[in-house]
Amino acid sequence: MAELPLAHPIATVGALITNQRGEVLMIRTHKWSSRWGIPGGKIKRGETSEAALRREIREETSLELEGIEFVMVQDCIEPPEFERSAHFLLLNYIARCVNDEAPVILNDEAEEYQWLPPNVAMTIELNQPTRVLIEESIRRGFLPRAS
Repeated sequence: MAELPLAHPIATVGALITNQRGEVLMIRTHKWSSRWGIPGGKIKRGETSEAALRREIREETSLELEGIEFVMVQDCIEPPEFERSAHFLLLNYIARCVNDEAPVILNDEAEEYQWLPPNVAMTIELNQPTRVLIEESIRRGFLPRAS
């Protein structure tokens, strides 16, 4: 039986995670047509967005975050790259991983990961919301402009 779309948007959180070298963590996931994006997920009832962000990042990558900064909200209505019909409100953050030496341990939602300079990340096959987030993070000075 096909899953029917919800009648209201799904609130989610995600983070563009940086390391001390200024690289960003990109995750390839089947949910987004095997395009690259950021880790994140749904906010649970009674959970703050920051608590949800920390939980989702820990579940999907095993990383702990610091320096969490809110960047933007994106309306993501029927994204063609997503695996099914959906309407998301994406609460997008940028944050640093606490320990650059900590291994990234992916859960079953992701296929692979890589740390990339932001300008290189913009050249890979990103999902559209991640592309918008990186551009906005550069525009607002959270990430350096490409030289």
